Amino acid sequence: MSQEVTHVYFVPGMAADVSIFEHIRLPEAHFKTYTIPWKIPNKEESIAEYAQRMCEEIRHENAVLLGVSFGGVIVQEMSKYLQLKKLIIVSSVKSKDELPKRMKIARKTGLYKLLPTAVVSKIDNWEKLAFGDFAKKRATMYQRYLSVNDKGYLDWAIKNMVCWEQEEAPENLIHIHGDKDIVFPIANIKNCITVDQGTHVMIVNRARWFNKHLPEIIRDNLH
Repeated sequence: MSQEVTHVYFVPGMAADVSIFEHIRLPEAHFKTYTIPWKIPNKEESIAEYAQRMCEEIRHENAVLLGVSFGGVIVQEMSKYLQLKKLIIVSSVKSKDELPKRMKIARKTGLYKLLPTAVVSKIDNWEKLAFGDFAKKRATMYQRYLSVNDKGYLDWAIKNMVCWEQEEAPENLIHIHGDKDIVFPIANIKNCITVDQGTHVMIVNRARWFNKHLPEIIRDNLH
């Protein structure tokens, strides 16, 4: 009896190119993988409307949908309009309660509106932003993978990340999170598969972990 092929769709993190998934390799006999690049949002487009446009890229029923960081938020919104086999988020949050304190403050005060996205979107050398937790040696990686620099997209994405309204996670959601994530600290995260020493960008620098464990995570309780 031949085994059915599972179709797996990947959505990258905020401003990231789909190349963040270039090292993810699932067994070809059992899985076929696809990436969904970011679309530029229409002005004043709601996250629900945007998610429906992203759903247009899903061409298979009962697919697996995996999103990283803000992509994890988007796939949860997309799941409201799809019949999925499995929904997986990586380095993300399941509700507004899991957002870090600084994002909650930015939401209450409206400070997120003051972020200099027009300037950031024009910076060619991301080393200029390599301070604090962002080590200089990693700057070239960020520069390579963060390729979506449209100001309208950045303004929209930051607003919808900080002001996300979801209170309860979708049923049967699988959350994979690193214990060294500085963007979404694991102290705020509940009910997740924890990756030891995993950072916010572990989909890139811990690809071997995902290649080893994703097949079993996807197969578990498929039916």
